Amino acid sequence: MPWYLLPVSCSSGKGYLIEGYLEGLDEGTVYLQERVSGEFTVVDSASVEDGFFRFGGAVIDYPRPYYLFVKGRRGAFMFYPENTDMMIRAHVDSLYDAEVTGSVTQYEFDEYNRGLEPLYQKVMNFSRQAETAREAGEEEEAERLIARRDLAVEDINEYSKDFIRSHPASYCSPAILRSVRGMSIEETESYIDLLDERLINTQIIIDLKEDLEKRKRLVPGEMAPDFTQADPEGTQVRLYDKLGSGPLLLDFWASWCGPCREAYTGIKDVYDKYHDRGFDVLAVSLDRDRDDWLRAIEDNKLEWTQVSDLQYWNNEVARLYAVSAIPANFLLDADGRILAVNLGADELERRLAGILGD
Repeated sequence: MPWYLLPVSCSSGKGYLIEGYLEGLDEGTVYLQERVSGEFTVVDSASVEDGFFRFGGAVIDYPRPYYLFVKGRRGAFMFYPENTDMMIRAHVDSLYDAEVTGSVTQYEFDEYNRGLEPLYQKVMNFSRQAETAREAGEEEEAERLIARRDLAVEDINEYSKDFIRSHPASYCSPAILRSVRGMSIEETESYIDLLDERLINTQIIIDLKEDLEKRKRLVPGEMAPDFTQADPEGTQVRLYDKLGSGPLLLDFWASWCGPCREAYTGIKDVYDKYHDRGFDVLAVSLDRDRDDWLRAIEDNKLEWTQVSDLQYWNNEVARLYAVSAIPANFLLDADGRILAVNLGADELERRLAGILGD
């Protein structure tokens, strides 16, 4: 049925009414999830009949990210519901490309994404070109392309910060702020101060402030928090048991994170050069599918110790270390003191050369 023929109901003015059509799905169940303090919880569900579904009745106190997903299917779509009538249209195999109408906040988020898309494609193009160059053995060209990719990532960060500055009262600005990579504690706090006071008590900002307090204890010179988590064989691995022989890189990644797997090319070179001199890596995966995790370890030929609790963003260690974006890493000395945070492969090699000798 064409999108313009979808049935429209009249809401009572109390709570949201979300109607939609999923092309490619005759029947099934769709869910709304919310991420609160790193945990995804189901807040509503609806049956799909002939592709149509409907959520309604619940009242939300402010617009915030919800995730639409289909039982038995992979992927989800993030959007901003409001206490109004909304409509969603998507193909069940490409939820990420859904069309939404009826939400002012969603309109602002779509505006942000329209500007983001060409910048994101630029990053992906440089990444693909670098991978092709590497496969052809053209290392210098690959490094040049990676440098251009990194500049394109910075363009994304600046675009996101510009959007926040120009939309300080938008309910999508907190999520955009959370997505910006590489901001210092002080800069993040300055952007929080820019936001309209209505946004300060939103859950994302509350979580972000809590993470900032954790980050203040996770800076160079401080001791890294100890933890224990299981490796692929189920053996419990304790961080402090891995220390003692030399510097250790505590690395956060996931099989579904393209930049993480790309970064491992450089980390593997550093590992091969310095492992015999005491350097080691302990990787914490934010995967949720065990098979995907193990396959990525094998495909990328990762030789160092891997641990995970398969809890996705709710990974206990990731929450302990206030990790809100990956890849992320912490370089520790032999005693567990933090030496540096979020090093690229080149800077990691320079640090290790100063510690272990070139």
